[in-house]
Amino acid sequence: MILRAFSLLFLYTAILPGCTALKIGKPSRVAEEPINLPTRWAQSSLGTEGKIATGWLETFRDKELDKLVDEAMQHNNDLRATAARLRSAREGTITGRSNRLPEVSASGSGSRSGSRFRREDDGDLSDWEQNSIHGLSLNASWEIDLWGRLRNLEEASINDYLSTQADFRGARLSLAANTARAWSNLITARKLVESAELTQETFERNFRITERNLMAGDATALNVIFGRNEVASSERTLRDRRLSKDEAARSLEVLLGRYPNASIEGSPELPYLPDKVPAGLPSELLMRRPDLVSAAARLRSSAARADASRKALLPSIRLNGGGSTSSDDLLKVIADPRSIAWNVAASLAQTVYRGGAPTAQARQALAQNEASIESFASTSLRAFREVESALARDRNLAEQEKTTKLEMETANKAQNLADRGFQEQLVSPLELLEARRRVISARNSMISLANQRLQNRIDLHLALGGDFSTPTPSNDETRNPRS
Repeated sequence: MILRAFSLLFLYTAILPGCTALKIGKPSRVAEEPINLPTRWAQSSLGTEGKIATGWLETFRDKELDKLVDEAMQHNNDLRATAARLRSAREGTITGRSNRLPEVSASGSGSRSGSRFRREDDGDLSDWEQNSIHGLSLNASWEIDLWGRLRNLEEASINDYLSTQADFRGARLSLAANTARAWSNLITARKLVESAELTQETFERNFRITERNLMAGDATALNVIFGRNEVASSERTLRDRRLSKDEAARSLEVLLGRYPNASIEGSPELPYLPDKVPAGLPSELLMRRPDLVSAAARLRSSAARADASRKALLPSIRLNGGGSTSSDDLLKVIADPRSIAWNVAASLAQTVYRGGAPTAQARQALAQNEASIESFASTSLRAFREVESALARDRNLAEQEKTTKLEMETANKAQNLADRGFQEQLVSPLELLEARRRVISARNSMISLANQRLQNRIDLHLALGGDFSTPTPSNDETRNPRS
């Protein structure tokens, strides 16, 4: 009767927390409110869909840039750190899988003791009596995954790895984009230095002419003062441009892992930029974005951990078995299996009371799953905004470039007229200076605008997660951590 009452009490304490687990809501692996994906971007260029070019770096047609990106992939310190985290997460999948497998351990022991006593007949000490004991034991333990808790934990570790894998891919994509940006900035800085040097030479030459005209009575002292002011201003601008070029070179060298080498100069011209973004970019390309892939993997991981936390409130069943033997002869321990004593047992365990900690941990995991859903939604909306903004800027900058070209053409015509008029004394030195300032301003605007368009195109590739055509990799291609 007592044994029966104890058994009923044990079953009651085992089942009651399980009923509590059923009251905790199930986690979500996807957002409850689906996100409406636009099938086409509103700001993409108009026209029929055609073949979309592949390989976003190749579209720039810059072999030097390709070499620099390869160098950055090999030597960038931040990327190496991300790769180390990826290796760590990959090993974590082994831990998650091993929890579902039996645990086997073996141990051996050996001891040797000696004793002697005083004999009663003569009072002398006896010889040493020595005893040796050798033991060998083998134990196995296996938790039966009755509720799927261990399977959930393995799923969580795999998705942790997939999330870190996506972060690594994102780091590579970001490094390539940052290298391309830094390379473009260096080339732009170099061209602006060349423009500043040309400007300084022009103003110095104009200043010397103005001084001669003053001595000849064809210019005023005010003209000379303005000329000297322009020379000083051009020297200041040149120093500033050279400083910016040095900073751009150092930024690139840090990415390449060769700082402080200070030997990179940049190319004479910016990389090639295709005129238009291909028409009809599908929004499905966004699902390649590493940050979206990583957020989705974290969402699945949080759901699996929340499931495991709920199931941890249920009873657990474990099988235990072992065998051991001991003898004073080491060879008998190893060679005689008949002397092994073995046992097999099964145990049912259930936490009865821990101050509410198990249920609190389950609710905490569920709340973390809800946070992952909101994070995924936020990442998705940010991705849409970045693509839309990059497409809108691309069109806007293209229009700006058209007007800047017109500004450059008219400024050059005005300077040519001013030069002829100045030689014929029909144009004052101040008017000539103003005409040349307009040419300089338009030229610098063209250089900066070309860099802005290139930078924005890089941002678009980064926002899309790659080129304009490569589809999203399937789950089978990314799910196996050992591949």
